[in-house]
Amino acid sequence: MIYTLPFIAALVGWFTNYIAVKMLFHPKEPVNILGVYKLQGIFPKNQQKVAENIGRMVAEELLSSEDLREKLNNPENILSIKELVEAKIDYYLNVTFPKNYPITAAIVGDKRKIKLKEAVMTEVHESVPSMIDSYMANIEEKFNVEHIIQEKVNNLSPERLEDLIMKLLNKEFKFIEYIGAVIGFIIGWVQVLLVVL
Repeated sequence: MIYTLPFIAALVGWFTNYIAVKMLFHPKEPVNILGVYKLQGIFPKNQQKVAENIGRMVAEELLSSEDLREKLNNPENILSIKELVEAKIDYYLNVTFPKNYPITAAIVGDKRKIKLKEAVMTEVHESVPSMIDSYMANIEEKFNVEHIIQEKVNNLSPERLEDLIMKLLNKEFKFIEYIGAVIGFIIGWVQVLLVVL
């Protein structure tokens, strides 16, 4: 009979951790216990704090405005912007301008169009980084990533929040449950050895 102790301890260890994981999410609404203590799952109870922490983490660590600015200001993106602007200028000077203003286009001629394009492209070359900085400042002012994430998480139903967290951490929660069984089993054997010796 004493040798069943490790298996009982393993079951108790697993069940204890299983309940602990479930209590992260349940009960969803506060439940009064003896009129003294309110029991509620950790995530539903602290959803606003969770939302604030996730929002802050995303804004500071995952999607900072500095990272976005750096990505936009990398040479490949700047070159792409310049090529796009150059293509638009070429189209305007060679198609739109002659079509809308045929007499003026004939007077201006190809040499002046080339000089005009070169002047505009020089200005574009010099101003793209500052334009990106201005654009980013405008985005930062209008779109507060931290606030947007906080609002999204805070507006999730407790069921949806549980579903998302379980999708993210299901393996880890299962590991916690199983490690409870393993530790319980080991403690059960230690108890058997203490009794036998």
